[in-house]
Amino acid sequence: MTEQSTYEPPRVWKWEAESGGKFASINRPIAGPTHEKDLPVGEHPLQLYSLATPNGVKVTVMLEELLARGHEGAEYDAWLIRISDGDQFSSGFVAANPNSKIPALVDRSGPEPVRVFESGSILVHLAEKFGEFLPESGPARTETLNWLFWQMGSAPYLGGGFGHFYAYAPEKWQYPIDRFAMETKRQLDVLERRLGESAHVAGEDYSIADMAIWPWYGQLALGRLYDAGEFLDVETYGNVQKWAKAIDARPAVRRGRMVNRAFGEPETQLHERHDASDFATRTQDKLEAVN
Repeated sequence: MTEQSTYEPPRVWKWEAESGGKFASINRPIAGPTHEKDLPVGEHPLQLYSLATPNGVKVTVMLEELLARGHEGAEYDAWLIRISDGDQFSSGFVAANPNSKIPALVDRSGPEPVRVFESGSILVHLAEKFGEFLPESGPARTETLNWLFWQMGSAPYLGGGFGHFYAYAPEKWQYPIDRFAMETKRQLDVLERRLGESAHVAGEDYSIADMAIWPWYGQLALGRLYDAGEFLDVETYGNVQKWAKAIDARPAVRRGRMVNRAFGEPETQLHERHDASDFATRTQDKLEAVN
């Protein structure tokens, strides 16, 4: 670890883009579009604009699980948003999500299009629309929402905190890595203890709480986030491991991980998804073989 120099904050902070590290090009201190570009629209009522980050995977897993349960109305078009290219700052995307973060969903099934942004909001919208993976009322619904919002509140510590300083910051500084590693392990322990009480996070039934938490903490436990499994000693969380592997084995989860994926092995990448047959015919390995 390099020694961190003493930093004295100025009276008024000013943005220096070159100090942002690997993701400097996708962050800025102002909102709004940088360029005019409409979003594409496919033939299905549900139009998803996303990337297969953990937050994006939440939604594609949900959609694939709904389709697996026979909800034909959950058919969707998934369009790739390349955040490193600034697609999230187009006028069309900002209209769908003023916060310029993936995922964004436009539900065109009603008289007027409805925009839905923030991954947790999208999960609730879809659960209520199709009557799946979220109890309608009572303590079971409250418990599911408890854990959904637990994930929404904890993810910044894991992603923007631990992940940023451990994997992406231009220099390795011990203080922030220690600070966020401690919080990440505390959250893993929260999950470990909860999964010692029930098969799934909100109870015995698989729910949107699992779909929200698994892409972050489940994939961390499986060694897929930040190459940090050994560092965080994830193998010691036995209940989390069992839960993570069980969800990972679900066919809908495997499909959901592929949608809008623009990294990894070509056979795992389905940049756009417009039909169930795309998983067999339009992954990047097959497209590259044709070209």
